[in-house]
Amino acid sequence: MQNKINKLSLAIATTAAALSSQAMAGGFQLNEQSVSGQGYSHAGRSSNVQDATIVFGNPAGMSFLDRAQITGGATYLNVNSDIDNVEYETFANTPVGPAPGALGPVTDGTNDGDMVPGTAVPFAFYAQPLSERVHFGFGVYAPFGSKTDYEDTFEGRYFGNYTEVRVISAQPTLSYKINDQLAIGAGVTYNQVEGELRRQLPGDPSFNPENDTDARVDGDDEAWGYNIGVIYRPVPETTLGLTYRSKVDYTLEGDFEAIAPGGNIVRADDATLDLTTPETVNFSVTQQMTDRLELMFGASWARWSRFERILVEGSQGNTITNEPQNYSNAWNYAVGAQYQLNPQWVLRTGLALDNTPTNDEDRSVRIPSDDRRIFSLGAGWTPIPDLTIDLAYSYLTERGTEISQSRNDSLDADGPDGPAPALGGVNYSADYKNEAHGFGAQATYRF
Repeated sequence: MQNKINKLSLAIATTAAALSSQAMAGGFQLNEQSVSGQGYSHAGRSSNVQDATIVFGNPAGMSFLDRAQITGGATYLNVNSDIDNVEYETFANTPVGPAPGALGPVTDGTNDGDMVPGTAVPFAFYAQPLSERVHFGFGVYAPFGSKTDYEDTFEGRYFGNYTEVRVISAQPTLSYKINDQLAIGAGVTYNQVEGELRRQLPGDPSFNPENDTDARVDGDDEAWGYNIGVIYRPVPETTLGLTYRSKVDYTLEGDFEAIAPGGNIVRADDATLDLTTPETVNFSVTQQMTDRLELMFGASWARWSRFERILVEGSQGNTITNEPQNYSNAWNYAVGAQYQLNPQWVLRTGLALDNTPTNDEDRSVRIPSDDRRIFSLGAGWTPIPDLTIDLAYSYLTERGTEISQSRNDSLDADGPDGPAPALGGVNYSADYKNEAHGFGAQATYRF
């Protein structure tokens, strides 16, 4: 049974975290697989061959590495959120329907906005030639990840107060160099995920958080995917790259639990959830302008339209969770530049525009994000030919967005979230404004 809980919880945590402001890419994708690429906002993700992180960016790119090398590093993400213009209203169930304001005095709540803790996202890659034409690579990295942890007295806690998902992927990869201009590559990904999701149910007429029922799932799951890539250099100064990352299908089974303030489990049920994470396509071009200056452009597309709702069903076919999402396919665009200052130092900068797949009607406190702009600066230092140290800084700012939600919880044992007093529910609306700072460092050693 514990394994079932783990599998279900990850799926819900992953989907519910879909636009958490911790992520530095669209959806719940993370871009933190390369600090050298972070410096130019990943504008040349599929075409700019810097180091072993190309195992992730484009498996075909390994063919243009001249010797074995290992790259490891991490990016630390610090997120700030402002929650303003909050409107919070309770309502009671009556024989003729909900009655706004019918519950009397309500315990004051809070809206601190510090719900995303600082997090480090690590990665490691290795690449080496097996022959003149064949290269092998291996990577361990985090393609998805997010965490939101609202305070216990958060007024939106009945829509979600805690979400965490951690995804780690291992990717063995091969590339084949057809000639000096063209190479192809492919890899498989083994994805291990774990997460936790919570929201609260009202426990008394004053909506006192100390009397809330804690509804939660937590656990893990695993699945397989793949990626393929191609790199083409029509002339030595121009590199074109194209990478496809597959969708990943999860079929999850588990349990749901609702825990009363005293620690007693007041409801438990089997549950199932189907989840498909979207396929993505990235195209980029790197153009050598002079002996020292390179310019890059990239575009990424994600098929988020697969994500229509979070639907969790119980053992008797009853609905446990049904939250519409109605995502749309989304694009990301980036431009960047790299300047070789001298043999030891290279300077980088970039700008990315990241369109959100969410919509104004279905956006929730779990996914309080909108379109993003990401500005980046970076530098690489090569003190000796075998070692390079890369540093990068990124600033992410989001367009302000409005959250407006309503929820009605009742004592119906077959209801969406189990037993709760026949109180009614809440209306919650607020304006969110998110920003994030990313600090990255990595080292590459060549053999």
